[in-house]
Amino acid sequence: MKTLDQLIAGRRSVRNYRPQEVEKDKMTRVLEAARLAPSACNAQPWRFAAVTKPEARKKLIEEGLGGVMVPNNWAKTAPAFIVVCSDTKFITHTLAEKVQGVQYHLIDIGIACEHLVLKAAELGLGTCYIGWFNAKNVSRCLNLPGSWKPECLITLGYPAEPESPSTPRKPLDEITKFID
Repeated sequence: MKTLDQLIAGRRSVRNYRPQEVEKDKMTRVLEAARLAPSACNAQPWRFAAVTKPEARKKLIEEGLGGVMVPNNWAKTAPAFIVVCSDTKFITHTLAEKVQGVQYHLIDIGIACEHLVLKAAELGLGTCYIGWFNAKNVSRCLNLPGSWKPECLITLGYPAEPESPSTPRKPLDEITKFID
């Protein structure tokens, strides 16, 4: 089993998947990892819609990615999608943003998503975040509850190609300032 450091260093965005279904057990395990993420005031503002059935995936791709599909054409190969939503029923989301100017629920969702993609990597699954999509169409075509606002999509499946080499990252001393 890989260490956490190895998972972090080796995780890549996958844009080409094998046509193999993701087992329900693995899907449950990645969602459980996301569920366990910490959140401000333990609000747990995330909601997830797991899209695995071919007809639902097709509808999501056609309607949710529709007019913006060209840059995300590769997503058609993904056997599963996780639609990551925020639950808009929490008044604290609005208050926190007005008072502090920070959308804490989005930070929380980011933490949950990273738990999800790292667990997927541990299980041999590839993932890729998609931020360019039509949220209203996604909500409508998947019949999501009215209080669920899609924030991002994550593709999920078995990579079609072997691990790609790492992409360059800025050196730590270029992005960090130690304050003494």
